[in-house]
Amino acid sequence: MAREKIGETEVVNVKKQRKKCKKEHKTRTVHSNILYDRTKGEDNPNRHYSDNEIKTTKYTLLSFLPKNLFEQFHRFANVYFVFIALLNFVPVCNAFQPQLALAPVVFILSVTAIKDLWEDYRRHRSDKEINHMDCLVYSRYKHQYMERFWKEARVGDFIRLRCNEILPADVLLLSSSDPDRLVHIETATLDGETNLKQRRVVCSFLDLDCDFDPSKYNSVIECEKPNNDLARFRGYITHRSGRRDGLYKDNLLLRGCTIRNTEECVGIVIYAGHETKAMLNNNGPRYKRSKLEKQMNVDVGWCVIILLVMCLFSAIGHGLWMYQYGDKRPVFDVLSPEGAELSPVLSAIYLFLTMIIVFQVLIPVSLFVSIEIVKICQVYFIHQDQDLYDEETDSHLQCRALNITEDLGQMQYIFSDKTGTLTENKMVFRRCTVAGVEYSHDANGETILQSLSQLPSDLTDIIDFFIALTICNTVVVSSPNQPRQKVGTDRLTSNSNSSSSSSLNRSSHRECSSVLSSPSAESTLTKLDEEHHLGGSVGLEHAFSPVPPHTTEGEPGALEEGELRYEAESPDEAALVYAARAYKCSLVGRLPDQVTVELPDLGKLSFELLHTLGFDSTRKRMSVVVRHPLTDQITVYTKGADSVIMDLITLPSTDDSKGKRQRKILYKTQNYLNLYAADGLRTLCIAKKVMTKEEYAVWLRHHLEAETAIQGREELLFQSALRLEINLHLLGATGVEDRLQDGVPETIASLRKAGLQIWVLTGDKQETAINIAYACKLLEPDDEIITLNADSQAKFLSSDPSRSFQKDYAPAYSFPPPPPSPSSSQTQSFLVHRLGLVIDGRTLAYALDSSLDEKFLQVARSCRSVLCCRSTPLQKSMVVKLVRNKLKVMTLAIGDGANDVSMIQVADVGVGISGQEGMQAVMASDFALPRFRNLQKLLLVHGHWCYSRLANMILYFFYKNAVTLIFWYQFYCGFSGSAMIDQWYLIFFNLMFSAFPQLITGTLDKDVSSETLQELPQLYMNGQNSEEYKPYMFWMTMIDAFYQSLVCFFIPYFAYADSDVDLLTWGTPITTLALFTILIHLGLETKTWTWMNWVSITFSVGLFFTVALCYNASCPTCYSPSNPYWTMQRLLREPLFYLLCVITPVAALLPRLVRGRCVSVLLFKSPLLLITAFHVYSKELVFLSQCSVWCVSVCVKSNVICHVPNTTGVVDRTVKC
Repeated sequence: MAREKIGETEVVNVKKQRKKCKKEHKTRTVHSNILYDRTKGEDNPNRHYSDNEIKTTKYTLLSFLPKNLFEQFHRFANVYFVFIALLNFVPVCNAFQPQLALAPVVFILSVTAIKDLWEDYRRHRSDKEINHMDCLVYSRYKHQYMERFWKEARVGDFIRLRCNEILPADVLLLSSSDPDRLVHIETATLDGETNLKQRRVVCSFLDLDCDFDPSKYNSVIECEKPNNDLARFRGYITHRSGRRDGLYKDNLLLRGCTIRNTEECVGIVIYAGHETKAMLNNNGPRYKRSKLEKQMNVDVGWCVIILLVMCLFSAIGHGLWMYQYGDKRPVFDVLSPEGAELSPVLSAIYLFLTMIIVFQVLIPVSLFVSIEIVKICQVYFIHQDQDLYDEETDSHLQCRALNITEDLGQMQYIFSDKTGTLTENKMVFRRCTVAGVEYSHDANGETILQSLSQLPSDLTDIIDFFIALTICNTVVVSSPNQPRQKVGTDRLTSNSNSSSSSSLNRSSHRECSSVLSSPSAESTLTKLDEEHHLGGSVGLEHAFSPVPPHTTEGEPGALEEGELRYEAESPDEAALVYAARAYKCSLVGRLPDQVTVELPDLGKLSFELLHTLGFDSTRKRMSVVVRHPLTDQITVYTKGADSVIMDLITLPSTDDSKGKRQRKILYKTQNYLNLYAADGLRTLCIAKKVMTKEEYAVWLRHHLEAETAIQGREELLFQSALRLEINLHLLGATGVEDRLQDGVPETIASLRKAGLQIWVLTGDKQETAINIAYACKLLEPDDEIITLNADSQAKFLSSDPSRSFQKDYAPAYSFPPPPPSPSSSQTQSFLVHRLGLVIDGRTLAYALDSSLDEKFLQVARSCRSVLCCRSTPLQKSMVVKLVRNKLKVMTLAIGDGANDVSMIQVADVGVGISGQEGMQAVMASDFALPRFRNLQKLLLVHGHWCYSRLANMILYFFYKNAVTLIFWYQFYCGFSGSAMIDQWYLIFFNLMFSAFPQLITGTLDKDVSSETLQELPQLYMNGQNSEEYKPYMFWMTMIDAFYQSLVCFFIPYFAYADSDVDLLTWGTPITTLALFTILIHLGLETKTWTWMNWVSITFSVGLFFTVALCYNASCPTCYSPSNPYWTMQRLLREPLFYLLCVITPVAALLPRLVRGRCVSVLLFKSPLLLITAFHVYSKELVFLSQCSVWCVSVCVKSNVICHVPNTTGVVDRTVKC
């Protein structure tokens, strides 16, 4: 029995140790470093934490070469070319001089390595500059703050920060020179928001009457592990007395932020270096694989297959050629390394490996590097477009993903947010309803002012309504002439004897909160118990007396009403506060634990701020808990979406007249909300709740438990907020106007003509979204609206929208089908109806269920417009993902707020608007735009150009490398792998001589002008349907390349037949003719000629002849028995050489010219080719567009050829000009 007990005890101890280890794994404990000797680091419990030195470089001097090569060999093409180069060192299968064969791959690897090294060196310089910035760190030995470099700071160090200094690490705020123990910070480097944020000292350090002394600090901090969530910080601080206080995000100063409006503050380092939240969020530029690149990789695979087929054909030919000699070996036969004769089969195997080396040019070695260079150049020129610059916000387009520029030209679906994306997000207060009476902000402002001036002494719904507008927010008051200087308002003191009891001892118990916050547990609960035992509440005669406005004129910091400026985190908050000020209800000061409001005839009132329950996308509301200065009651003010607030209102009884009146007010308010939404206004409901001391004490106990929890704190706080925000009393509602941005209707119209389907995903009220959709021409008057609103999934199933849709609605017009993905078999077209689909968030949740998403998508894809209202951020991303994955289409998501980040990241291309809601959307996006209207040019012009340039450049690369002249020579040399071209020319032909012109064309070529692309948005369909790069085009390119190589080989062959020229004298003209043919081919494909095109082609030709003349003059006996000496010099004296330079390119390119300019126009009916061809030759261009039928018309003589696409094909119509 004793052994069993011992065994059970050991098991229990093991479990406790596991739990302790698990807890330690999830949290971090921070001690003060001044308690430990820095020289004896092994005793410091903080020694395992990261230091503050930043290192963003990837390499060191020793690791650069192996690490960079390792990274480059992750690209299959580099591995392939290294394998080919090493294979050339094998004697039995080498084709070229081994050292020379290494040159191309070494060149490519070197260029990439130099680029990586330069980028890493720039990062190193930036790191060094940051690491050697100065900061003040408390010294254990000198008992004062000493200057140290940032990199020398450690977790547990005390740091003193001064105004306008940048934070070197994540610091827990312990002291501030501000009398209210506040610190204002600017977080623009983290989230792009320039408005000031308030941070406050930890609760237990609020009541310090003297400067903070680090040597007396003996507390222990336990907090969460380092993470990248900027909006969250959880933990607690334990003092020697055993007291524990919660820690929140409002106590943490993040690395990279700037101190404002505070002379100095002191904090302890919690996270340092790469463990700071700023560094954990620094993910660098976004990298994605474009659709074009995926298709290119497939064609590279086909090139490998063609290469293997050609090698196999040559190996079989060589084996048969050797077999015909039988036992009589040819005199030129090469023996094995042992001197023995090789069998035909073994010779064929060796020849197969040799031909892989010879035909390696089929795989474009420089294609990937060239594409990167061209994309960087394209991004540079997009940045230089002044049409994408917004003067009002002083912002340019930003490209954060460098490798998907061509995807901009292939978009098919656009998913857009409404507020701040289609609208200005500059809110203007227009109308409000209070207690069932509706007021206009413009016309009836005096009516409300008169009502306010006639108020009795007790509180009414009207004054409570404006108080809620004023204090239910996080607005900071500042001065216009010093917008970064906080307005200092002295605390208002009461003239009554009960002032101390009604203020909850503000001087020692201040609020310490995060998004959900509360004061100190002990002080608040003790105060409530005392008041409960006293058995009474403070009446109006003992209330907190307001100070008349005239008594504050001489006080320091007092400002006139017109001098106040408000800095809000959202435009909605600012609009409501400014509107309240227009009605003489002004916010004049905000402190951590009180808000000061000035009311007409009442003067300044100071509301004690007990809790702030911040807004979140789930609750869709925010609340503040205050102690009212007139009644001393605990009052909850709540504002939020009408869809949630109206459900939280207590329905009054109909037994008495007061209950009937309240129900009438609810009914009228709901009607006004519907009217506001129909007018396109954003609606909010305002409500309040008065709590007894007992109710507040019960709620507070649970709330404090939630606040001090580390694990699951968010869920506990969420549940705490839900328990508070019930049984509300409705005060009124507001209607705020959010104007459309300039050019939004025109942009949507152009994008629609371009074949793009536009969905709007918004969290706004359904009526508001519909009204804005009509205003921006997303919905038109003749569109029929399908509304899907279901209270339950059963009702949604019973409605069966797809069946009723097919039954009731006939197709209005056909829509071009999305191009099928290589992995998809969905090639059928679909019909688009003149319908608009409107679905609310609850119904959308049912529609996104796996059993219903197909039916929902069937209906939605056939409508011209789709509006998803009251949708959450998660629903937005689910809709984008559903369309992208099910329909296999290219998607673009555009938004401006943090609630749009999820859908921006899910879409193929994410676009952020640098608007009024911070920079979260921009930081998560691939491209950032100042305005929605800029999307038109970004897609229709730059997207079209980027796609067209890269598609043509890739095909040109495949063509250029497929001009395999050596293959035809194998028929005359017994498939021995011999070459009639000097190996120097062969190795550097694609790498140097023909490389530069295509880079210029890929960067600057314009198939259609910018003006034409914007006038004819239908041309964008060229990219949607991948007209520039279809699978058959690759095979046509390869066939064309083989034909041209055939011409370039056999015309010189017959020209020099029966002559006594040597091998290289015959092979050098072939190389020259191939170069001329390739460059002229590029010239034929170039649509826009600039001086850079002429210079690049001239440079390529000049480089070839310069290298050839120098090489032939300096190499008498380089490769015996072949002798390249003076070969080019002799050729330049022969008239036959010049005749071949004229005849051969013409014969090689004539079929291409005929097919490109005639056959494609007549057979493929390409509107882009029609426009390009006749635009080049200055023909008259006529564009006819009516409703859903588009046609491109070219006036030739007296007729117009009009190509009209429909579901059955292309119909030609000829009309008179």
